[in-house]
Amino acid sequence: MREESPTASVSRPRLPRGVRLKHDETRGEWLLLAPERVIKADAIAVAILQRCDGIATVDAIVDDLAAAFSADRARVEADVRALLENLAAKRMVDL
Repeated sequence: MREESPTASVSRPRLPRGVRLKHDETRGEWLLLAPERVIKADAIAVAILQRCDGIATVDAIVDDLAAAFSADRARVEADVRALLENLAAKRMVDL
């Protein structure tokens, strides 16, 4: 039997209250800000997090990214799920 991933295809990820993605103009970098925590977000993380609006499903985010970057869907899906699961464990994304 296949174990269900914590990031289900129909999950609608979003940033929880108090967490936001912000571009720091001074440093020229993206930051994921949460109470007492700051994470630098690379270009891939930014592309994923900008789509985490609580409306789009994980599958829709993967499809959009795969189309936007002409990338292999399986590779994009693995990266999206890994990032979202990691941030969910840190309570920086709600799944």
